[in-house]
Amino acid sequence: MNPADTAEAARLVAMGLRAKHIPSRETEYRDLVRRYQEDELFAATADAVATGLGLHVLDVSQRSGIILAADAGSVFEVKMEDYARRSLARGERRDTEKVLHGIVHLAVAALCFPRADDLANSSYVGRVSVDVVDVVVRDACRALDERTAVEGDGDPTAEEPELEKAWRAYVRRPEVAATKDSRHNSDTTRAMISRALRWLADRGLLQSVGDEKDGVFRTTSKYQVHVRQLASHATFKSLLSLGVVPPMGPRLLHAVPTPELP
Repeated sequence: MNPADTAEAARLVAMGLRAKHIPSRETEYRDLVRRYQEDELFAATADAVATGLGLHVLDVSQRSGIILAADAGSVFEVKMEDYARRSLARGERRDTEKVLHGIVHLAVAALCFPRADDLANSSYVGRVSVDVVDVVVRDACRALDERTAVEGDGDPTAEEPELEKAWRAYVRRPEVAATKDSRHNSDTTRAMISRALRWLADRGLLQSVGDEKDGVFRTTSKYQVHVRQLASHATFKSLLSLGVVPPMGPRLLHAVPTPELP
């Protein structure tokens, strides 16, 4: 391709890095997505540009635009240890904090798409809230506690999966607390969940529904594509096997009207 066409392919990748931009709102973006879908050489060039930046293309559609994921070692990679370090609780081990934040993000994904059919259905819209995530994960922790008490002396063994060890740290962490100046304490589990939901929303993966203080969010098609990739990971399957998502999980949410998808 000539330099001008390569620049256009790079422009498409750059648009994918803008978290909340979608083709329906930008003519140029819409045209570049169409070209990607219809021109194999242009698509291959855009893929190559992404690869050179340490990214790979998950999907390209008029609904969501170009969806990118960072490769390991990429400058765009967000490592869980870096994410967790910003809210490390006093007296908590760094590796434990990382696992706790990981569980929160996995639980959000699992509650948004509790069935394989939900991930396969492009029109499906999941909803999640701070309250539901905390209630469901704490219920799973209590179930693990009861199972451990029945099967042994209650002490975790070296053979236990990391997700099973982490329930102790989650249960120790208070659900909610207040600081002296009435601000929410960032060390609580609900604060961790709220941060995760806002972080996902800032990246165009979730959208706030209704009053922001209610802490209810709906999924975007962009998030659905990311969770499809996540669903193949062993940690995600382990979380589901621990019972973090009950059969009626999503129905725990209060009925909130879901706006039309863009």
